[in-house]
Amino acid sequence: MARKNASDDLLAPVTLAVGQEELLLDRAVREVVVAARAADADTDIRDLTPDQLQPGTLAELVSPSLFAERKVVVVRNAQDLSADTVKDVKAYLASPAEEITLVLLHAGGAKGKGLLDAARKAGAREVACPKMTKPADRLAFVRGEFRTAGRSATPEACQALVDAIGSDLRELASAVTQLVADVEGTIDEAVVGRYYTGRAEASSFTVADRAVEGRTAEALEALRWSLSTGVAPVLITSALAQGVRAIGKLSSARGGRPADLARELGMPPWKIDRVRQQMRGWTPDGVSVALRAVAEADAGVKGGGDDPEYALEKAVVTIAHAARSGRRA
Repeated sequence: MARKNASDDLLAPVTLAVGQEELLLDRAVREVVVAARAADADTDIRDLTPDQLQPGTLAELVSPSLFAERKVVVVRNAQDLSADTVKDVKAYLASPAEEITLVLLHAGGAKGKGLLDAARKAGAREVACPKMTKPADRLAFVRGEFRTAGRSATPEACQALVDAIGSDLRELASAVTQLVADVEGTIDEAVVGRYYTGRAEASSFTVADRAVEGRTAEALEALRWSLSTGVAPVLITSALAQGVRAIGKLSSARGGRPADLARELGMPPWKIDRVRQQMRGWTPDGVSVALRAVAEADAGVKGGGDDPEYALEKAVVTIAHAARSGRRA
């Protein structure tokens, strides 16, 4: 779960949420908004993307109003702000306004590091929202969700939920919420099995996500789990095809904002962000190789081969290898 620094004042002048885990970033924003509205039900909330925060915009938003209203200003993807807007934000950090809470969402890393450092130097309340790439992190997240809900779940139940749902934290959180609402007493592995084992769509897309990210071992593990829980091989080849095609589409598209690319490519904006992260290391040749591997696997699972499982394993290994090809160049 998101980790906070020693300053736990939700209405601190500046909150800095750092990381790439969308659920945790959204929760960091929601916590501040809830606290602000508890203090003043008429709190004005402004939620902005970098293209909406032009030079001079921040000054307008934080200028004193006739009614001295409380305001929360949320700036998403702060690492993508223009240089002139970053100057505005840094100037504001030196002298934040009363009754205003500025929430900066920053991916971390080298891009926009100057703003990140400035916010920390100014004493911003910081919330860490790291991407949870390790199974152990997701398991800890599920345990934390049950604790927060005031419910007990066996270690086996938590592990079974992670195995069934996969890596999407929103789905994991939603699953915990459903189980807590529907089940009385301790939640065990049998309950999780009745609700979630064999979720074909989630399982097949987990295989595809791990493959296009070049994570061979995790992709093969997800593949074997999917097959063992009865997921149809054709659903897995379909998910693999969608994953590779998305990489190809985005790599050949001209640059632009996620919203513009979403319209151009027919993908939701959140998927644009995910595919951008997944496409690191891919080359045009790698995409071609991966598409051929998917086609061969599709033929194999539809009767063109003797062993559908082997056909899928071969495709997964080939795709994961292609995903890493650009990193070795």
